[in-house]
Amino acid sequence: MNQPSKNLIKEINLNHVRRVMKQVHTATKPQLSALTKLSVVTINSLVKDLVKYGELLEDELVSSSGGRPALNYRYNFNYHLALVLYMKEYQGQDNIVATVINLQGDVLAREDYVMAFFEKDRFYAIINQFLELYPSINVIGLGIPGQSVRGEITVSSHERLNGIRIIDDLQQAFGLPVVLENDVNAAVVGYCVEREPEEEQTVVGIYFPDKAPPGMGIYLDGRIVKGKDGMAGEIKFLPLYVDWGSSLDFQAFAELVSQTVHITNAILAPHKIVIYQQLMNPADWERYWKEYRVKHSMPVEPEVLLETTFQEDYEIGMKWLTLKELEPSITIADE
Repeated sequence: MNQPSKNLIKEINLNHVRRVMKQVHTATKPQLSALTKLSVVTINSLVKDLVKYGELLEDELVSSSGGRPALNYRYNFNYHLALVLYMKEYQGQDNIVATVINLQGDVLAREDYVMAFFEKDRFYAIINQFLELYPSINVIGLGIPGQSVRGEITVSSHERLNGIRIIDDLQQAFGLPVVLENDVNAAVVGYCVEREPEEEQTVVGIYFPDKAPPGMGIYLDGRIVKGKDGMAGEIKFLPLYVDWGSSLDFQAFAELVSQTVHITNAILAPHKIVIYQQLMNPADWERYWKEYRVKHSMPVEPEVLLETTFQEDYEIGMKWLTLKELEPSITIADE
């Protein structure tokens, strides 16, 4: 096996310094040396490069015991930015929420747009407007209520999105990497990122929108389970024979939720199932679910939670997934 090249070792060390600085925010060179276990000589070289490109900023002098004051360095979380867009439908209209975030996840700008129907030209104009205002944007994240198969949106509650090759189109139009994710997948990621479940836990999120088919996201060992063509979790294809566009009373809705949880439990045996919905209160659901469990045997007893935080978790998940694209990666080329 070939020994790593000097350039590869330098990239590994740079990423180590980046990670530490993102955690501590500010540090002197001696502090960085102690935190990274790298020599002061190595730190001097790495810090010089990071300052040159603007990723580290010179801050202030700090006094040191018995010596000259040392220069403090601050991590520049605005070094790279991300544009994250979330698509959702509200009262029959397309809604797009656009946010610009920095590497710390801080929101630098946020705008809501309402469209009577999805308009590609207007959507691209919105993106272009943010790119002109924030030239440090290095990635575009897009959350959609649907799935993309080999780059083409094929399953979406937004019928006007079906058939669009959105990733290829956006990358060609703006020359930036694009992160595309299903809204329910993003929501379960957001739920887990925010609450930090124990390692090796399986968490399932099931979203029951008003008068629309449900969707599922499966989070296992720190990642989303996609399945073939990304279709894992498309539970609207379950043979439940229900008109999801109709208004359901409590009894009918609670039974459908219970059946869906039952099927999920039998197949995946998850540790936790998060139900996103607006039609039941926790007390009524708990009574119904308790009666249902008496009549039906279960492989395990997952924790089943009702949540109303779908949009919040959706946004948190999209931010997290998009920022991951900006994390430096190491490519080992052949010598």
